[in-house]
Amino acid sequence: MYAIIETGGKQYRVAEGDQIRIEKIKADNGEQIKFDKVLVMGDGADAKVGAPYVDGAAVFGDVLETGKGKKVIIFKYKAKKDYRKKQGHRQPYTLVEITGVSADGTAPAKKAVVPKEEATVADEAKKPSLKAMKKAELIEFAKENNIEIDEKANKPVILEAIEAALK
Repeated sequence: MYAIIETGGKQYRVAEGDQIRIEKIKADNGEQIKFDKVLVMGDGADAKVGAPYVDGAAVFGDVLETGKGKKVIIFKYKAKKDYRKKQGHRQPYTLVEITGVSADGTAPAKKAVVPKEEATVADEAKKPSLKAMKKAELIEFAKENNIEIDEKANKPVILEAIEAALK
């Protein structure tokens, strides 16, 4: 089921599990928020369209992070007038993960968080992506896992030594 919500003067099409980047709102990381301005809700032929909002409908989400977007450069220039003005701007945003879409406005049940001690063996067996690491990170990884390497060697040699030791 999907919904179209309105927040920050914009409209977003969301479904459970989606991550959306919205205009910055006053909420802390990890906090659950409720979007009650639902314009459309449903799936296919049984979609409800509000006038302007669907009564009682709500979308719930968890705030993942708050930050600033990439820098946009504003450069003003007038030819032959010796006028140049450079300015930068980073738009603040809030990243939200949608946890539930509700027609009656009830919040979804919280998912149980598994403590680290009870994590499965499969989670521990996951290796980090070694190829994505920088040389300094590879050296640090080798030291943490007690793998002997030549720190003066180049990255492919270090990577090969670590992979051989992990097998």
